[in-house]
Parts: sequence; C-alpha cells; structure tokens
Amino acid sequence: MVDKKEKAVEYKHSGCNCCQAVLMVYGDELGFSEDTIKKLGAAYGVGMGCMGATCGSLIGAQMVLGMKEFEGKPILSRAKQLYAAFEKKSGATVCKELKGIETGIVLCPCDDCVRNAVEAYEEVK
Repeated sequence: MVDKKEKAVEYKHSGCNCCQAVLMVYGDELGFSEDTIKKLGAAYGVGMGCMGATCGSLIGAQMVLGMKEFEGKPILSRAKQLYAAFEKKSGATVCKELKGIETGIVLCPCDDCVRNAVEAYEEVK
C-alpha cells in the first residue's frame, strides 16, 4: 500500500502547492481530474490569504473531508477534530506562524504540514 503522506510530499515536490498535494492523494477516490484538483487548490499555495491565515495543507484536508463525508448533514464536529489534530501535530494552523515569518522559529516545514494534514484526515475520517 502506498503511504499517502509520502505520496502527498511527492506531489508537493512535483509542482503542486501544499493544498493541491493533499488533494491529489485523494483525487482518484474523489473522482476529480488532476486539472480540477489543481484548480481547486490553486489559491492556497501559501495558505489562505498569502500566509495570513490557514495553512494550505489543512485547507486541502478540510476540502477532502467535505467532499468525501458530507451527506446533507453538518460535519462540523469532524472538521473541528481535523483542525485540532493538525494543530496538535504541527504547532499552529496559520501559515506564517508555521513558517516562523514573524518569530524566526519554524514550527513545521511545508513537507511536514502536508504529512500532518493527511494523517489528521485519516484519523478523523
């Protein structure tokens, strides 16, 4: 079995941004083309708001949760669990905090954020 976390990192190193890398791991299961996945995640290359808000990896994992699990009823408790699991693994959820932009202390490199997002999704799905 292919390790989804490492496959996501491979996508990251093959031209995908963090959000796209997480989405790509689940592309076949979601039934989306590579082009559609890249479009969905294109605006989250350095998190939401260009590092000002949520990490792109976490956004990708939340998208996967919604696309795979939503069946007409709220899934907010699982979304909250996913958020908390990612935060615990990574040390934060905001891109600029994870990258240490203001503090100079990197809490979690991008590759690990991608791994943590996939792992957090797998834990709560």
